[in-house]
Amino acid sequence: MHTFEEAKAKTAQAYNAAADLFDHSANTFWNRFGSRTVERLNLLPGERVLDVCSGTGASALPAAVQVGPRGSVLAVDLADKLLAKAKTKAEAKRLKNLEFRAGDMLALGYPDGRFDAVICIFGIFFVPDMAAAVRELWRNVRPGGRLAITTWGPDLFEPANGLFWQAVQAERPGLCKGFNPWDRISSPEGLCTMLAEAGLHTVDVVAEPAVHPLSSPEDWWALAMGSGYRGTLDQLEPDQLRRVKQANLAGLETKSVSEIEANVIYAIASKPLT
Repeated sequence: MHTFEEAKAKTAQAYNAAADLFDHSANTFWNRFGSRTVERLNLLPGERVLDVCSGTGASALPAAVQVGPRGSVLAVDLADKLLAKAKTKAEAKRLKNLEFRAGDMLALGYPDGRFDAVICIFGIFFVPDMAAAVRELWRNVRPGGRLAITTWGPDLFEPANGLFWQAVQAERPGLCKGFNPWDRISSPEGLCTMLAEAGLHTVDVVAEPAVHPLSSPEDWWALAMGSGYRGTLDQLEPDQLRRVKQANLAGLETKSVSEIEANVIYAIASKPLT
């Protein structure tokens, strides 16, 4: 299996497993930053939108509301269980202008310039070659259209993140990550450099400091189990998992942690008309 195929398989597996807690009340940041990205795009009625790495619809649903019944939103994700939840939410809101597709954002196969806007939130870093992924998304944007990429800023989920990996290290050192894929683009400069590699040189980039509240240490555990951390946690034996949780939550309790870093960087590029 090639590296890219391995990355895809691991991502799909982790997020399908995380689907049961993805929309937990402790995980409101998905909707918060999804809505904020859509607001920044200023979508117009009737526009066609492609939303990749769409999860359970944090950006696809507000985008569908913005473009209205004459517009359309295609939501794509590797994890079909997340898409099933998004579809249920769309039906509850009676949104009929949404289509859901399980698939790879690099192999959608649409003709050039099919969409007025393309959105990718917290997803571009899952692809080993991020610049290649951006080029493919850019190809799908019509002249005059926009591409929105939202990624994490520095110190993601600290101090809980550091305590999490300390607990994992104590149980299974081999599972401990020395590198998070978003590290390379966790500053405006880093993100702009990657986008320039993809040929995007005129980009509106805004770094937004933010925190995410935790009402209790258990909120952090719901976040971990309902996000990409699940891919690591599912590799632990039951006793190891119990000890990791215990150590991680005890660390949060000791430090009286009531909020974690959730800094975000928004990038929007507009494609020239000619």
